[in-house]
Amino acid sequence: MDFFYLTLIAAIVGVLLVMALLNRYRRCPSDKILVVYGTSRSSKSAKCVHGGGTFVWPVIQDYAYLSLTPIGIDANLTNALSRQNIRVDVPCRFTVGISTEPESMLAAAERLLGLSPQQIQELARDILFGQLRLVIATMSIEELNSDRDKFLEAITSNVEVELKKIGLRLINVNVTDINDESGYIEALGQEAAAKAINEAKVRVAEQERNGEIGKAEAVRETRIRTAEANAQAVQGENEAKIAIANSDANRREREAEAQRKAVAAEKVANAQALEEAYAAEQKAENARADRERASQQANVIVAQEIEKKRIVIAAEAEAERRRVNAQGEADAIYLKMEAEAKGLFQILTKQAEGYDKMIQAAGGDATKAYTLLLLEKLPELVKTQVEAIKGINIDKVTVWDNGGAGDGKTSTANFLAGLMKSVPPLAELFDQAGMALPEYLAKKKEGQPEESDE
Repeated sequence: MDFFYLTLIAAIVGVLLVMALLNRYRRCPSDKILVVYGTSRSSKSAKCVHGGGTFVWPVIQDYAYLSLTPIGIDANLTNALSRQNIRVDVPCRFTVGISTEPESMLAAAERLLGLSPQQIQELARDILFGQLRLVIATMSIEELNSDRDKFLEAITSNVEVELKKIGLRLINVNVTDINDESGYIEALGQEAAAKAINEAKVRVAEQERNGEIGKAEAVRETRIRTAEANAQAVQGENEAKIAIANSDANRREREAEAQRKAVAAEKVANAQALEEAYAAEQKAENARADRERASQQANVIVAQEIEKKRIVIAAEAEAERRRVNAQGEADAIYLKMEAEAKGLFQILTKQAEGYDKMIQAAGGDATKAYTLLLLEKLPELVKTQVEAIKGINIDKVTVWDNGGAGDGKTSTANFLAGLMKSVPPLAELFDQAGMALPEYLAKKKEGQPEESDE
């Protein structure tokens, strides 16, 4: 009983230990970085996992998460000195986040783990302010105001390097309006506006001039086109009258030709109608002859072909039936002979086994075994000799003799004795079979003469 309780307690402890170990497996969501710190087999201060999971050893290791959520930072830089020594205000909006590159994740784990989002934001804002002032100091007001792509590229290239040192990366930069205390940018804007207004006035004057020229050309073109249209109208009327006259002549000519063709076509049509009628009658007669021929063929030839196929099918069926019957009889004879052979084999096998056991019972002496078998069959042999004369029906016996013999036996007794001697004795039966009776069955009386073979 104590052993049972100890086993139960050990099993419970084992299950709790396994559950505790499984509970130390930590999975990392896709929007976070899992940082495992403590004892490590590598030279790195921490192990960073993103999008997977890892096992955290109890006691000797611990873990924490770094969020990958982007952080928005307002960097409204004021009084930044440009390359022209003009102070400007550059309001910017930066979006940063922790990088998922292995080196950047390790740097973030070393420098940002344990900081709140506000603290990370302040740290990044300090870096951004410094790099933004550095970039503005290398560019002129015109470049800052007009070439924004160059400005953003310079900010990205400088800020990325510094942010990477603490495990951050720059996601986006938005720069709004740039202002300066001296009004230089405003003057540039007024200059550009005046230049644009003047260019617009020039383009308006050019368009008005082009409009007047176009109007005059349009009037001239209208008068020329009107005259040409009138001339073409008169010419068109004349050509129309000529065309009408030619059309009337052609019409009358075509009417005459059409009348002629109509009469000829009518006669040709009548002739073709008669020809088609004759051809139709001929086709009808041919069709009737074909129908009669087909009827005769269907009534005689088709019936004979059907009868022929029926006879062939019947003959094939009869042949198949005979073949199947013959095959069945052959299989039955084969199975019967096989069964008889198996039965005879079993009988002979059992007899051989019986003879072998009989010889073994006789101590291995075949003669003794033969004697035992003979003793078993002796009643049947005697019965056979008795049955040989048992059924003899003697209605009448006539004996011509003097009534006696020298040995004192009568003729009738001699006849019966001779009749009994006509049955082969056992000794002769065994001699004919190539065997010999045992000595105690074949022993002769003393003084009895041996029977001659004659």
